[in-house]
Amino acid sequence: MAKPVRRIIADVCLLVPVLALIWVPWFPVDAPQLGGMRFFFWYQLAWIPGSVVFMAIAYVLRRDRDRP
Repeated sequence: MAKPVRRIIADVCLLVPVLALIWVPWFPVDAPQLGGMRFFFWYQLAWIPGSVVFMAIAYVLRRDRDRP
């Protein structure tokens, strides 16, 4: 894959968690609940490992940028 395409995909991978967590209209709802937790709490907690996955993908796509 060409380097500019890899960079764009990596940038999108880093942007997805940010946009998912700042989209405020999703948060003020009570349902669906998961294990008795309101949506606001479990949605943010679910994004912790989700963000790690997206950052790992971005890292793999960009890790050869310092190599010739």
